Amino acid sequence: MTDDTSPTTDAPLTGETSATAGTSPTANDLAFRRVADADWEAVVALEFAAYAADDLSEGRESLQARGRSSPDTCFVVELRGEVIGYVLSLPYPLYECPDLGSVEPAAPPADPPSRNLHIHDLVIAEEWRSKDVALRFMRHLKAYAQAQGFERISMVAVRRSDILLAMLGYRTHREVVVPECYGRRAVYMSLAI
Repeated sequence: MTDDTSPTTDAPLTGETSATAGTSPTANDLAFRRVADADWEAVVALEFAAYAADDLSEGRESLQARGRSSPDTCFVVELRGEVIGYVLSLPYPLYECPDLGSVEPAAPPADPPSRNLHIHDLVIAEEWRSKDVALRFMRHLKAYAQAQGFERISMVAVRRSDILLAMLGYRTHREVVVPECYGRRAVYMSLAI
């Protein structure tokens, strides 16, 4: 995994902030950067807290394998030096998605790499949900994807997240068969960028 921990935003985290769990953080409060080796403990804990109750948790080996498959497209969001969210994304063929039960290969599955950036997992700590952190994270990832020449972003929406994604412009693709391991209401979605 890459050790590049420099922020990937023009507003790096500095000094004291006004953000608390009851308020939305400002642009200066958040830093987006690539996942570093030291982040995996926090990533695994966030993933477990978000998905274990729904039996969707993948575990450390699978998460790290997905991160290794495309380290330049996997990010964390920090607030005052604390990782409060992450996104694991990778170039992946459009209308396909990784199986939660398998470990990702060392390289992206498409040659040449897909122009579709698939968000495999995006998690924000529970106390920061509904504080615009996920929306800012998605905007950051969209800007990054556009700058890298991707044409689409896709993801599998679980636990009714398709409602929010539709409001953000994502299109539902009910014709795409999503593996059962994603849960009963999972649906494949994508956004042209």
